[in-house]
Amino acid sequence: MKDSVKLWLARYGLFLLLMILLLVIWEWIVRMGWVPSFIIPAPTAIASSLYEHRRLLLATHLPATLMEVVIGFGLSIGAGIALATGMHMNRSIEKALYPFIVISQTIPLIALSPVFILWFGYTLWSKVAVVFLIAFFPIVVSTYDGLRQGDPEQRELLLTMGASKWDIFRKLQIPLALTSFFSGLKMSVVYCVVGATIGEWLGGSKGLGYFSRRMSSNMNTDAMFAAIVLLSLLGIALFVLIAWLERRFGTQRHAGRRKAR
Repeated sequence: MKDSVKLWLARYGLFLLLMILLLVIWEWIVRMGWVPSFIIPAPTAIASSLYEHRRLLLATHLPATLMEVVIGFGLSIGAGIALATGMHMNRSIEKALYPFIVISQTIPLIALSPVFILWFGYTLWSKVAVVFLIAFFPIVVSTYDGLRQGDPEQRELLLTMGASKWDIFRKLQIPLALTSFFSGLKMSVVYCVVGATIGEWLGGSKGLGYFSRRMSSNMNTDAMFAAIVLLSLLGIALFVLIAWLERRFGTQRHAGRRKAR
């Protein structure tokens, strides 16, 4: 336990010190009146507002945003893996679909959100559509690039041993693609929080983005920043979860290889 704590402090100690220092400077600047509190509230004021609205934020708005993120992220994983695999297996699919995938990311989400509201109404699915559109691109590209990293010599070796195309894909290309795949997941899950916030800002009735927009309209800067802090913590928690799954999966895979030997 002590070794784990020491390792954790060695890895994140400087970050924590810098974060504490920045918060102290931030608090001091606001209390000195150099920046009006209605523009940037002090960290203690944000913490106080977070505690004051804890039931509304944690029981209503955070679950709504989390649901949008989880559904959109799950759909983006499924679609991303399917598209990447299809483009890898069939060159014609790649030529036909890859340009559309790139084009989908050139359209500003702020312009598409009203379109999704027109199609799906002020429902969960209008926000999920925004999350999906912003999240699936990193998964598609990272998975597709990972699948293309197969070693030609290993591929030739497996072919000479009588391996089928499916065997090569399963035993060679998928393991090699996992690193790129998880990198795409870590980027994508953070973008999901951004997409959910955009969707809630433009057409939501609940969620942390909707709450921050409503507080901004009421000039309640403390509460608005409290929602922003929760959004940031949500993104960090999801990123850490994916990173943990990556390490856990990698550990199990290496353990399986050692047993096979």
